[in-house]
Amino acid sequence: MKFEQPLWLWLLLIVAALVVAYVVAQRRRSKYAVRFATLPMLEKVAPKSPGWRRHAPALAFLAALTVLTIAIARPVTDVRVPRERATVVVAMDISNSMAATDVEPNRFEVAKSAATDFVDNLPKQFNVGLVSFARTANVVTRPSTNHQATVDALNRLTLTDSTAIGEAVLTSLDAVKNLDADAATDPPPTRIVLLSDGGNTSGRPIDEAAQAAAQAGVPVSTIAYGTAEGTVNLDGRNVAVPADADSLRELADATKGSFYSAESDEELRSVYSDLQSSIGWTTEEREITNLVAGIALAVALLAGLASLLWFSRLP
Repeated sequence: MKFEQPLWLWLLLIVAALVVAYVVAQRRRSKYAVRFATLPMLEKVAPKSPGWRRHAPALAFLAALTVLTIAIARPVTDVRVPRERATVVVAMDISNSMAATDVEPNRFEVAKSAATDFVDNLPKQFNVGLVSFARTANVVTRPSTNHQATVDALNRLTLTDSTAIGEAVLTSLDAVKNLDADAATDPPPTRIVLLSDGGNTSGRPIDEAAQAAAQAGVPVSTIAYGTAEGTVNLDGRNVAVPADADSLRELADATKGSFYSAESDEELRSVYSDLQSSIGWTTEEREITNLVAGIALAVALLAGLASLLWFSRLP
């Protein structure tokens, strides 16, 4: 929690002084009672002590003053709020290695299904687009609020040769330029979500793409997909196709995105669920003066009510 006017917090010293004064006053009352009467006589004459209730209203009132002082300092806290606008580009690896069956029934079918659920669960007002990449990268659907078009395009994807991760990022950046009428002066926050199960084997290098994304202020969240034991049959021979997690992690780090690793259907869906939550919400600073002042008022009212009920007087 932060404060817009922290100097008002010095008033808490006054509250602390009142607490000290109250404690001293109570000790003096106890001292004089013992001095002028013997304990056996006090037990017979004095009414039953209210115990802790005697102090509760005063302490509650002091607590209300403390909270009210905090309200005067205009506290500010971080609040999680849903985004009104955003653009998400799903970059999908369609290289032949995605046919590996280490994820049942195979990587490609599971990846398409999980990406479909991800798109379906994004807020309807978000722009969503699809870029596929193998030897080159292509914009399959341009970002728009027509999420069904992206879902349909995902289902039509087919596999081909090579993996051009750098091209996928650069093509995704081109797809979000001049997206809507407000993009030039008020561009919506953009995120590229890139899934790949291999290393960069075609097109421009990942470092060049990472630099372009960082300059554009577009985070690239990457998913290294598949197990280390994954193989695919190419021309009659089994070829190992482990994901290049190091390159994907460096791409995410360089662009201030998030890196994930998924080796199963469940893990991949969990990754997309986490991405949906982080993309769909943002954290903003909000002043909570009214809330804190309301708490102070409620505590003060409770202190007064308790004092009236127990002692027929205000504290």
